[in-house]
This record gives sequence, C-alpha cells and structure tokens, in this order.
Amino acid sequence: MLPFNTIKEAAAFLGRNLTVAETYWFNYSAKRSDYYLYCHNILFLFLIFSVVPLPLVCVEMMRSLGFDKYKIQPKVSLSLSEMFRCYKDVMWMFVLVVGPLQLVSYPSIQMIGIRTGLPLPSVWEILVQLAVYFIIEDYTNYWIHRFLHGKWGYEKIHRVHHEYAAPIGFAAPYAHWLEVLILGIPSFLGPAIVPGHMITFWLWITLRQIEAIETHSGYDFPWTPTKFIPFYGGADYHDYHHYVGGQSQSNFASVFTYCDYIYGTDKVIKQCMILFSSVFSFKLDLVLSAEYFLL
Repeated sequence: MLPFNTIKEAAAFLGRNLTVAETYWFNYSAKRSDYYLYCHNILFLFLIFSVVPLPLVCVEMMRSLGFDKYKIQPKVSLSLSEMFRCYKDVMWMFVLVVGPLQLVSYPSIQMIGIRTGLPLPSVWEILVQLAVYFIIEDYTNYWIHRFLHGKWGYEKIHRVHHEYAAPIGFAAPYAHWLEVLILGIPSFLGPAIVPGHMITFWLWITLRQIEAIETHSGYDFPWTPTKFIPFYGGADYHDYHHYVGGQSQSNFASVFTYCDYIYGTDKVIKQCMILFSSVFSFKLDLVLSAEYFLL
C-alpha cells in the first residue's frame, strides 16, 4: 500500500511528475496491501500453468500438418486425455502445495525487502536484476538437480518428474511435492540477494515458469527467440536428459549450459552428438547407447 492519498502527493515526494507507468501503478496499488499484491503470484502461476502450454497441446494434436519434423522424440505421441491427466495432476499440486506456499511465504518477502512503492524501477534495472536472478537460480538449481540424480534423491523424489521421458509443456511443474518445495529455494535466492520491486518479482516468476514450459515443450522450433540467448540450453538439450532418465549424468542445467560445461557434465552428450550427426529422430536412441559406452 502506497503512503500517498493522491497522485499530487506522490509527485511531491518524487520531486517530479509520475510517468505513465507510475500513474497506472499508483491507481492500481495505492489502496491495496502489499500482501494482496504479492498474492498476485498465485493468479499468475495458475494462468501460466493452464494457458501457456495450450499452444503446444494444439501442435501435438496437429503434428501431421507439418509439426512432426520439429518433434524431438517423434516416436512418442500423447493423446489429449493423457496431456489433460498431467495438467490435472499439476493442478492438484498447485492447490495443495504451490498455492498455500505462496499464501504463507509473504513474511520472507518482507524480510528480504521486496518493495511496492514509487519510483518504479527503470527498464535497465529490471533487465539487470532478471539476468542476475536467472544466473543465480541456474547455478543453484544445477547442484540441487545433480543431488536429485543420486540414488536416494532420484528414487525418493525426482523420479516423479521423469515419468515423462518425452516431456510436454504441462509436465514442466509436474514433480514430487518435496521437489516443488526444494526447487523454490533457487527461485527465491536471486531476489533475496538482489531485492527489487514487486513488478520485477512478478516478471521473474512469470518468465522462469514460461522458460521451464518452453524447455519441456518436446519441440525444437527454429524460430524460438531463446535460440539467440548465449549458453541457453533449450528444449533439445533438456529433452535428452528426460529421455535418459535416472541413468543421466549430464545436462543438469535448468536454463543455461555453462554449469554443465564448467563441471564437465556436458562431455557425454557432446561426444555423442559428434559421433551421431544423422537425423535427430534416430539420435536419441543412438545417443543413449553411446552414453553407456562412453561412460
């Protein structure tokens, strides 16, 4: 809730007129509590989990119209009912774990200093903070992911996420409830180290989940904008990890590939891709055999 009753008071505090964005923010947030604003994340996550994967569902249903050539594992085809079952499981987890976690975690947001007031951050400030959040989350997630591929972590927790050996968009947040909680730590760590505005926090949560859905799409589209991001893993990179499953000791990165490169967990996939540069529909079968050979 802003400590101003009018835009004139806010302008006097800033020593300048409000920008258009700040005026909209004032009109929306002035009389709303910070807790109410924070809980917008629940709505955002619900919409992202429900709406963003829908184009991928349509593509899966229309593969015969030319989309099949982009499918990373073309031998795998999921029916509409199978994809809906995945969405239903995700929604149960959302209602029982994700939503309640958002409702009770606001004190941590207060503690780290996520602000809701004026002035709004500049575009450059938002972009820099988002970049920092992605890098911190990626590094932390890498080590947690490696732990989850140990014998205990995989059998007790992470195997649930790998039930989809050929991932789909709806399966991005599909995981054991404990994994959902554990992986919330890397997502929170960036804003805790470099706290910003609530709008930046909203954007961070939104973009991270959209990225996860894109990575789990099961399709390698040549026009995907993320292909222009340096060191970005993408769907084909992560799809291989799902294909191998519990035996995988490579491609642990959640967003970028630099951790796999630095710590040597990309060597197997690199060797395999050099050995097998034929059509990708045959790659995964051959790469899996090669991984056992090279290890």
